[in-house]
Amino acid sequence: MQSVGAVREPPLRRHQIMNESGSLQKTKGRCLRKIMLDTPQKELSPNQVRVLESLLLAGFRFVTFERYARYPAVEREGFVALLDISGENVKLFGQVGYHVGDGIGMLVEKGPVKAFVWKSQSVTATPELLSAYERIKLDLRRLLHGSAEEAP
Repeated sequence: MQSVGAVREPPLRRHQIMNESGSLQKTKGRCLRKIMLDTPQKELSPNQVRVLESLLLAGFRFVTFERYARYPAVEREGFVALLDISGENVKLFGQVGYHVGDGIGMLVEKGPVKAFVWKSQSVTATPELLSAYERIKLDLRRLLHGSAEEAP
């Protein structure tokens, strides 16, 4: 409970964690432990740890979004995926999106135009971006499910 007149700290922003000395620092891949410790979850299984480490080795970095605090996220090349670590495995929560503004833009199609949209902001889905999107989705399927062929 907060006492009257107490100064309330602003919430941490994406890509920031509080270090042991109480100052803010940018997050890196090694902040996985901090993210996992701050998330009210059961202990990670050896399989979950293996999968999360494989994501790091594949070039993904761990990020958090205040609005989706329950789900750790991975980001690579601007693409973001929320992870569900509540069960025995690591699963994709929702679909892969693109980092737009302070959120995650989903791929939408309006007539012949495709774009990643979050609220009123959008990023046009160029052929290069769509190619990278498919590659990221395939990599995530392979890493989360063992191989692309096993993924749904």
